Amino acid sequence: DDPPAGEDLLGLYEGVPMTERDTSYAMALPDRISIYRLPILRISEDADEAREQVGVTVVHEVAHHFGIGDDRLHDLGYA
Repeated sequence: DDPPAGEDLLGLYEGVPMTERDTSYAMALPDRISIYRLPILRISEDADEAREQVGVTVVHEVAHHFGIGDDRLHDLGYA
């Protein structure tokens, strides 16, 4: 529901991006994406806006999985 204490996040990708994986990745824990409901609801004016923000946040976090950084996501409108 809420991000880690002290963090102002809507979502979080935890893992090793595809662009940084090597042969030692086989023993790594699975990647995980968390979407934080309460921060999204706080910045959304209604349910439609919340749904749209969830979609943007999911795309943003999946992009991190593929090695796309925040600067590029901002350029694409997903930051």
